Amino acid sequence: MGISAGAIELSSIGAGLQVQDEMLKAASIEILLARTICSGKYFIVFTGSVSDVESAIEVGLKTGSDAVIDHLSVANAYEGTFPAMAQSVVLSEEEADALGVIETFSGVSALIAADTAGKTANVKLFRLHIAMALGGKGLLLMTGSISDVSAAVQAAAEAVRQRGLLVSELVIPRPSKELFADYV
Repeated sequence: MGISAGAIELSSIGAGLQVQDEMLKAASIEILLARTICSGKYFIVFTGSVSDVESAIEVGLKTGSDAVIDHLSVANAYEGTFPAMAQSVVLSEEEADALGVIETFSGVSALIAADTAGKTANVKLFRLHIAMALGGKGLLLMTGSISDVSAAVQAAAEAVRQRGLLVSELVIPRPSKELFADYV
């Protein structure tokens, strides 16, 4: 059984702080990430029981009102998303295989891409970069066999495309080892 997770992205830092405070008061959630992100936005990622995550999202949407850009609630989140988001994944040389890239217009959509990719195929998510130094965009990097990476990228891109937030999708079948230099 996976972990329940939620995320809210807001256009206002002040509204973000208020939303975070109200969600913490309304539900038993654990904040994994709460910070300002590029282009003056505020981003909150949290976990808890299904009912607590849903309650927190409901309170966040009501409190944040017009400042809410996007939100997400996943009852069974792909657990590989969180280490990739924390940028704590180190690849072995053997794991550095095909490279999959998803670039999104928002942090929430990058989380959706990660959850979808991880649930679709046998890939290793090794970097989920949200908004900082990206102009508010999200970036997901994954590796695995060419067929697994292709399937994961295709599914993740479609999930983000349906929200109108896909910037790019890419599979590099045999990348140079230098592309993985920062992650091995």
